[in-house]
Order: sequence, then C-alpha cells, then structure tokens
Amino acid sequence: MRRHFERYGLNPEKPVLHLINLNAVEHEALALLIGLSSRSTRSVRIDIARLDAVLRDAGLASSLHEALEKLDGPIVNRAEAKAELQSRWSRVTDDQGLHPTLCAWLQGASTVGLLKRVSKQSPQTAHQLLRQAHMIMGRLPAQGLTRAQLAADTLGNAHALDNGQAVATVVLAALQYGANNDKQEQPPSEEADGTPRPTERVRDIWARSGVLVNELARPALFLNLPVRTPSASLAAQGEPGYLSLRLLLRTPPVWDVADQIIYVCENPNIVSIAADRLGTACAPLVCTDGMPAAAQRVLLKQLVDSGAKLLYHGDFDWAGIHIANNVMKLYECSPWRFGAADYLQAIESAPPKDRDLEETGVAASWDPDLIEAMQSRGMAIAEEAVASLLVNDLR
Repeated sequence: MRRHFERYGLNPEKPVLHLINLNAVEHEALALLIGLSSRSTRSVRIDIARLDAVLRDAGLASSLHEALEKLDGPIVNRAEAKAELQSRWSRVTDDQGLHPTLCAWLQGASTVGLLKRVSKQSPQTAHQLLRQAHMIMGRLPAQGLTRAQLAADTLGNAHALDNGQAVATVVLAALQYGANNDKQEQPPSEEADGTPRPTERVRDIWARSGVLVNELARPALFLNLPVRTPSASLAAQGEPGYLSLRLLLRTPPVWDVADQIIYVCENPNIVSIAADRLGTACAPLVCTDGMPAAAQRVLLKQLVDSGAKLLYHGDFDWAGIHIANNVMKLYECSPWRFGAADYLQAIESAPPKDRDLEETGVAASWDPDLIEAMQSRGMAIAEEAVASLLVNDLR
C-alpha cells in the first residue's frame, strides 16, 4: 500500500489499489475491513475511496494515506521528490551572475556529475561551492600569488584550495575547461597516433592563472636569454641559469626576443655541453627537462608572447616524440633537426646496437614520415648523441 502512494501520491487518476501475493491471513483481514468475499485469493483490487470511508467511519484515520503514515512514518512521493531534486539541480546549473568561465563550464556535459560528486549529492552544497569558486575566479589571473594566500584572503581558509578540496576541484575543472576552449592555448586531447594525452598537472593549471604551487620546484633551465635591460641579466652571460615559477610570475623579465630564434631542447645535458663549448657565443637556449612543468610552460609562453620563434629538438624515442607533440602544439614550435631525414642521418653515425624501440609508435605531428623511419630502424637516438650537430647550429 505504501508503495502505491510512494509511486503515485494522492493522484485521483490512480483510484485503485492492486494487491498481489496475499496470504490467507492478509486476505481475511481485508475481507473483514471492507467486506470482501470470504473466498481466499492471491490478489485483489480495492477502491481507495471506499477504504478511506471505512477508516473514517471507524474513527481510525481520515484516509488510508494518513493511516499508513501513522503506522510507519511519512510517505515520500518518489516522483515528486525526484522532480523537486531535478528542479533544484537545474537552478544550481542555471545560476546567474557567476564568473563567465564558470558559466561556460556549467554547460559542459560532465559538469553536473562532478558537482554532484564533490557536493555529496547536495544541491545546496553545490550552490555554495559555485559561489566560492566565483570568488576565487574573480581574483584571477593573479601575479605570483601563492595558492594558500589566495585561499586565505578569499575564503578565510589557507587550505581551502589544497588538492582534493571540493572548491579547488571546481575551480580547476573550470580553468581547464576554459583553456581547452581557447584555441590559442588548447593542448591536444590526443596524440597524432590517437593515444590519449595525459591530464594536465594541477600545478600547471594554477600557474597558467598566475597562482603559485610549489613555486620553487623544477625551475626552468636556460642559457643566454636576452632581456631588455642588461643590468637585469638573470645569469652570468655564457653560464646556464635557472628561473623559478615564483620569479617568472611575480617579477617576469622583460624579454628582448622579438623576431629572434630561441632554441629549445629536451635534455639538460645539451645546455651544459653548449655552455662548455660556446659560452657567451651560444645562441639563446631553453631546456624543457622532459615534459615541461609549470616553470617551463610559463617561460616558453612568455617568450612566444614576446615575439620569439621557437625551434625544438628532443630524443628520437617514443617518449621524446610524445613530449615534442605537446611542445610543438602549445608553443607553435618548428622542428630543429628533428625530422625523418635527421633521424636516419643520426642512425648512420650511431654505434651498432640492438633494436630498443617498441613496435607501437607515436606519430610526429610535424613529420608524418618520422614514425615509419623509426619503426623500420627500431633504434632510439638520445639527444646527446647528436649534440655536436646541435651545438654547431647554436654558434
């Protein structure tokens, strides 16, 4: 009986109860209550209005619905409750007056699922999280502000934006969604061979908005980068230097690189070799140190925004091609001795060795012939193996 009201409520268009799987005792009780035939049956249909009248006449309750609630507590109309919950979530996702990036993110297909997860299925909590995220977004982009300070100043809790916190999850999702819809900043969702691209690191997402997280970790290695004011030189000319994320965001250098070529390599050893052999005569050089982290990303973007033209070289292995695909796409780099012909030339001068490349390769976005050349020869060539050729270009 409760299930009927849970499903249909007090809908007058559903005036009949259909009870099934009755045992003899249950049938006898109903027969005595409303005058059914004494012949026992497994199912019976009962007019609800008739049962309401019997209960009123007996002074037990004003209706069957009321009687059931007296016995076992309130009856929740599931359809109405579901509709009300859907309405509350619609009001959350249609929230007006939020930061434009949040509003755009709220239209995404996966947004409601994420909001429900971080709010533990509570529309009210989700609404509060969006208001907090709106406050954070209003402070962005920052200029070298630490994440803890941003959280403390805006939300009154220095740990509110720590990894895993609900409001941090919302802000990061919105920031990443915004970046993925900005064509100039959009990283590829997959590599040229169709393999998924790794999720962008949290520290990099914050850094893109000028917020520091572990700002001294993995500084960017460089050599002879020109700045507009000589007295503001970041390292002794001819000596490798490091730029922390903290410095790049808080006091960004004024780069003097308009229309200049900046060489970019994957491995720190190339910078060391270039400094040893060329010193002050070396062309400007930046190292990604593998997949670029926050400091490297910020530096490369600053150089591109200042008018530099980037040339990139990395390891001739699948990881190196994967890194290069991302760097080439994000910073509109051109290859630097990093095509199929360059690989084959490097193979000819390399010492004999066994095949060490896996058969499953990664296509190079800048040279469709490179994957075939690497698969046919099956040998990885480290960037250091062609250091002499690279250094000659840096003269």
